[in-house]
Amino acid sequence: MSRVTILGGGVIGLSCASALLRAGHTVTVLEPSTARDAASWGNAGHIATEQVAPLASMASLRSAWGRRFAAGGALDLPIREVRAWLPFALRFLAAARPDRFQLGRDALRALLAKALPAWQRAPWAPDLLKTAGHFLVWGDSAKAATGKIAWQTADIGTACVHNAAPQDLDRIRGVTRAPIAAALRFGGTGQITDLNLLAAALERDIVKRGGQILRQAGTLTTDRGTAQVPGHDADLVLVTAGVQSKSMVERAGHRAPIIAERGYHIRAAADEWPADLPPIVFEDRSMIVTRYADTVQAASFVELARPDAPPDPRKWERLERHVAELGLPMRPPFTRWMGARPTLPDYLPAIGRSRRATNLLYAFGHQHLGLTLAPITAELVTALAEGSTPNIDLTPFDLERFGGQGGFA
Repeated sequence: MSRVTILGGGVIGLSCASALLRAGHTVTVLEPSTARDAASWGNAGHIATEQVAPLASMASLRSAWGRRFAAGGALDLPIREVRAWLPFALRFLAAARPDRFQLGRDALRALLAKALPAWQRAPWAPDLLKTAGHFLVWGDSAKAATGKIAWQTADIGTACVHNAAPQDLDRIRGVTRAPIAAALRFGGTGQITDLNLLAAALERDIVKRGGQILRQAGTLTTDRGTAQVPGHDADLVLVTAGVQSKSMVERAGHRAPIIAERGYHIRAAADEWPADLPPIVFEDRSMIVTRYADTVQAASFVELARPDAPPDPRKWERLERHVAELGLPMRPPFTRWMGARPTLPDYLPAIGRSRRATNLLYAFGHQHLGLTLAPITAELVTALAEGSTPNIDLTPFDLERFGGQGGFA
C-alpha cells in the first residue's frame, strides 16, 4: 500500500481520500482553507447525470450572443478579464468542432453513466442523497416550445425526461407566482441535501479511517521525474486543487489551460420552501433553486475571469431581482457567495496518471460536474494508484491532450 499526499480538499480531493483509505492506503490531505469557500461547497447540489453534451459545442457558440449578461443572460466575459479568458476562448473554439465534440460527448456519457451508482455506493452519502430528479420550467411559451423539443431529443445518457404531471405543476406553482408555460421532470438525476453536511461527513470518514487533513498549503516539486511535496514523504502525489491545480501540474511539465468559471448564489432561510421539493431550473433565467437543510439557494452565471478577481455585485442583485419577479418564498436578508468552477476548454475533466512525473496523479477540471463525478472519480483514482486498469477509458481525460514541455513523457 502507498502513502498518498493529496493537494486540495474540495469534494474531489476528499472523495479520493476516502476511497484510497478504504483501499488500505495511507492518506494526508493538504487544504489551507477552513471556510469551505471553494466551488465544491457552493454549488447547486445537483447530481447532473443528464449533462452528457460538453458545453464546448457549436450549439453553445450559436447561442452565446443571446446568453450575454448584458442581454439578460448568464454568460459574462468581462472586458477587464480579457487576458484571462481570451486564450481559453480560442481553445474552446477548437474543442467545439463537431468531431471533437462527439469524442467529448462519448467520454462524458461513459463517465456520467457510472456517476449515480458511485454515489449510491459511497459509505458517507446514504442520508445525504436524494434521487427524486429535478424540474425544468419555462415562463415564455415560445422558449418553452423550442426548449422542450431540444431536451426531449437530446442525448441525456442514463437520465430520462417527460412532461411534468399535473401534481408536479401544482407543487411548482406553490413556490412561484409567475406564469408557467411548460415544465419538464427529469428522472435518473439526484440532489445532495446539504453541502456543509457532506463536507463534514467526508472529513469525519477520512479521520475515522486514519487519514489526516492538514490545514496548510502544499507545494509540488519534481526531481528526476518524481513528484514531491516538501515536508511530506509520499509514494504518490494527487493533485485535486481545483483552479489552483494549473500551477501545480505545470511544475511537472504539463500544460493545463484551466480557467475560473465563476458562479454566484444567494441563500435565504428555507422556512417557506417545501423540504421535499426537488431542484427547479428556471430556464428562462438560467437559474437553479435548491432547498438544503435549512436554507434555499438560487444560483446562476458563467463568468470567465481570474480566480481572485473582485466579484461583480450586479450578479447578486440580478439573482435577487429574479427571486422577487418570480415571487419565490425567499426573504431577505440574503447571504451572497461567489466561487470558481475549475474548467478546461473542452469541458472534460483531467483524470489520470502523469507520464512526466511517474508518481503523480491528477483529478481536476470537472467544471459544473465536480459534485456529480466526485465518487466515480475517486474510484478511478484508486484504480490508478493501485496500478490496475480503470473500468472507464481515461484516454480522453489525459492531460497530454493539451501538450506540455520538458518532463519525462
